[in-house]
Amino acid sequence: MGYKSTRECVEALERQGQLLRIKDEVDPYLEMAEIQRRAYRAGAPAILFERVKGCAFPCVSNLFGTPERTRLIFSDTYDQVIALVGAKADPARLIKHPLKAIRAGLAALHALPKQVASRKAPVMECRAKISDLPQIVSWPDDGGPFVTLPQVYSEHPDHPGKPLKSNLGMYRIQLAGNEYETDREAGLHYQLHRGIGAHQKLHQDRDRPFRVAIFIGGPPAMSFAAVMPLPEDMPETAFAGVLGGRRFRYTRYKEWTVAAEADFCILGTINETLKREGPFGDHLGYYSLDHLFPCMQVEAVFHRRDAIWPFTVVGRPPQEDTTFGQIIHDMTGAAIPAEIPGLKAVHAVDAAGVHPLLLAIGRERYTPYMKTIRPSEMLTMANAILGKGQLSLAKYLFIVNEADHPELDIHDIPAFFTHLLERIQWERDLHFQTETSIDTLDYSGTALNHGSKVVFAANGPPVRKLGTKPPPMDSAVIAPGILAVPGPAFSNHDAAGGEIKALANTLAAQPGIETFPLVVLCDDPAFCAERFDNFLWITFTRSNPSHDIYGVGEQIRFKHWGCTGPLIIDARLKPHHAPPLIEDPAVTARVDKLLADNGIAF
Repeated sequence: MGYKSTRECVEALERQGQLLRIKDEVDPYLEMAEIQRRAYRAGAPAILFERVKGCAFPCVSNLFGTPERTRLIFSDTYDQVIALVGAKADPARLIKHPLKAIRAGLAALHALPKQVASRKAPVMECRAKISDLPQIVSWPDDGGPFVTLPQVYSEHPDHPGKPLKSNLGMYRIQLAGNEYETDREAGLHYQLHRGIGAHQKLHQDRDRPFRVAIFIGGPPAMSFAAVMPLPEDMPETAFAGVLGGRRFRYTRYKEWTVAAEADFCILGTINETLKREGPFGDHLGYYSLDHLFPCMQVEAVFHRRDAIWPFTVVGRPPQEDTTFGQIIHDMTGAAIPAEIPGLKAVHAVDAAGVHPLLLAIGRERYTPYMKTIRPSEMLTMANAILGKGQLSLAKYLFIVNEADHPELDIHDIPAFFTHLLERIQWERDLHFQTETSIDTLDYSGTALNHGSKVVFAANGPPVRKLGTKPPPMDSAVIAPGILAVPGPAFSNHDAAGGEIKALANTLAAQPGIETFPLVVLCDDPAFCAERFDNFLWITFTRSNPSHDIYGVGEQIRFKHWGCTGPLIIDARLKPHHAPPLIEDPAVTARVDKLLADNGIAF
């Protein structure tokens, strides 16, 4: 049976040695977040903060800190969920494995929501104000306290009170700061391709008030359902019931639907007037800056009598949302390839901030008679991938042919780069989309939500050997075939053109430069080359393909851009980029002492 509340889950984890209590008072301003970042890096247990400065509620973090603990939380239903997802991807599997069919059928019984009377809804036991809630600030320049594990619930205007016609998403919530009226307003940040946006548009078209409920805590399956990339015809409340092994319980308060077993609930109506939200330390490793976003007029705040506030920290990967991604891949790994013919696997690279870089493996199936080997069906797959939900926010898509290396592991990222760079031909294998949409949180483009994309498509036998010894110039080898070189501080793209033309001339004169098909121009080559994850983060979060890709011997032929020598990506920090996340040294020192005083070593 699934957990009914955060407290039930916390107590179960403690019995299994998966919980660490901190009894000293901890400041929600920066200290709790720094402890969580350290706990995640160390693979530590979940952390229960018993005394939170200025707040009566205990808080818990790192609930989903490891894949093993996440599977433990959902151990009763994990295999059933995978069976259900697999059935959608390959219905024949259930015919071949009838026991799995039975288990999947039993799991589906929990998908139907169940309405309960408000007097039987634990979340309605107590009332509070926004300022009573934990005011957790994660990074020094954040615009205020945020809810970092919210479940934001909205409904179709034609189906009020119907959870099966709802959307549940994890959209960050700013509780105070900026121009928000204390205890009366909260900010909602939701980006492109989010289900709540479709609901808001429908309410606007019908001239109806757009009522939203924000749930925090409750059954852990609710938090997980809020981040799942589900098909549009599958409501998150149904998935939460299946994953939690317990039907989603809900009640009604005036015109709002309320998750009956949540730990906290904030109810309100979205204003027509937008307000500044942010800055916020985000998952690309930089601040998302303050911008105009929807503002909610708060109607009421409820909470359980024994409520615990769950939270996480967002920042440069890996963080706790990395584990979410790993578990989501476990559950849905077969689903997306099944929807795109010929696609074997796709991987959003966490170290690059997820949306900036996708890797894919496809199959060239329909051209056995062609003598000239070039990407063909893989380009069709690439277009399908870039038109698929949140995958459409990617900037870089690298796709290769399975037949060239059937054992290639898409999660072995250095090996994938080696495979692609041995084969790619820059004259023909780059395909750009300019003047298009990118992730709202990505500031490498020309404006908010606005940038470009590029597909790197490679197949066939190797066309080069990759170098591992640097040429006689100021540079650092990142990996076979990948070179980092320093450049002057970036000023503007007009100046960059001249700087990179000079670099291209220098590169062309280097002996053996043909063995380094990829060159990264960066501010700190030593840092970029120190770890492969540094290369991924620097290169793909700090470049806009249309503006920052150059090449030795670059040319345009029949509107197709290519180059005859190494490809150059300008990954220097630029004035229009958001600042990277840096911890406060004074807070770090206080956390060192607090953990030492509590006998905690991580």
